[in-house]
Amino acid sequence: MRFLIIILMFFILGALFIISNNGLALSERQDFEEFKFLYSLWLDNIYSNVLSMTGEAVKLSWIPPSSE
Repeated sequence: MRFLIIILMFFILGALFIISNNGLALSERQDFEEFKFLYSLWLDNIYSNVLSMTGEAVKLSWIPPSSE
């Protein structure tokens, strides 16, 4: 449960940073559309980064070396 709250807080903080860094007023339709676009780009970047980190982690040797 604690992990889900942390993830939710991460996504909310990300949205707040996008809103504040771009000076968006979500009450205006044009700003809301720009927010949706920027937020989806941010989510896509997170997804791409997780994929690349996972791909690199799979390539690593996780088995301890033998003493032979």
